[in-house]
Amino acid sequence: MDSEENSSRVSDDSTDMRSTDTGENGSPQYHKANPEPMSEEEKQKERKFRKKLNQTARAMVSDSIHERVKLIVHRPDYDQKLKAEYATLSKELMPIVQEIARKTLPLLEHETSSDFERNRYYGSKFQADSVAYKDYRYFSKKRPPTESPSLVVALRVDESASMAAFGRLEVAKRAVIAVYEFCQICNIPVLIYGDTADVSRLEQMSIFAYADFDKRDDNDRYRLMRIQARSNNRDGMALRIMGERLAVSSEQTKLLISISDGQPKAMDNYTGRYAITDMQQTIEEYERKGITFLAAAIGQDKDVISEIYGNERFLDITNLSELPAKLVRIIARYL
Repeated sequence: MDSEENSSRVSDDSTDMRSTDTGENGSPQYHKANPEPMSEEEKQKERKFRKKLNQTARAMVSDSIHERVKLIVHRPDYDQKLKAEYATLSKELMPIVQEIARKTLPLLEHETSSDFERNRYYGSKFQADSVAYKDYRYFSKKRPPTESPSLVVALRVDESASMAAFGRLEVAKRAVIAVYEFCQICNIPVLIYGDTADVSRLEQMSIFAYADFDKRDDNDRYRLMRIQARSNNRDGMALRIMGERLAVSSEQTKLLISISDGQPKAMDNYTGRYAITDMQQTIEEYERKGITFLAAAIGQDKDVISEIYGNERFLDITNLSELPAKLVRIIARYL
């Protein structure tokens, strides 16, 4: 049996679609827009996309210490129950997200017409302050009126079992909703993956592709509700897969944010200094490829997460309720 073919099912019950309209309180409105079940052709496209994700992810870790880890990339399904949960969680978040986007969009309009695009290997304007980075991107060039500021965002969610404690799981869901909706409003490509390890001997690493910029789907917002606390966590492997996806993207600025509540731990020996070293080497490798890492620590291992990522990449989320708005404002600054 092909594990990729059975890694997820897309619900046939896809009768609700999100409207671009919003209610008086800023919450999204829903309406009947697609009364027909997903066609066989659409199901086939979904299966092909999931197969492609699996092949790509395996290739990305083929030359790493994770080469022999049995990996499956899932494409979670959605149903009416998840749509209702999404409506409930997003209701109070949307006014905040829309307000931040409202303040951000005029800045984008200004930048597309008048600003310089920084960190180029060549250009018409020398940036002395960029020399400190030693990446040879010392110039800027005038951005054409038709070219928008270039940003791609990846959000990685730790789905280890400990995420079930102290309301962390709901906080994570609210955060991904906020990031997803902000990116939709501002037309920012977004990749949202969850991961866990050791669910079985045949599935040592599980990736959950909730939203992917290679196949944008309005129903991805409902897939986000499948985020849950599962098993262990093999962080370095997840960061490598998502980092590689960003590295080959065409956007100028590449931001990878990890939401995690603990240090890496997976069978047989992916723990302690061995796992930490792997994560640090992965971060260093992909920073050289132009990726900016940020870690939002929402659990008990904040000191370890800070050590792994470094103080300059570490977000100490003491008040969990602040996480959704804080992440959106951080992304807005990178625009």
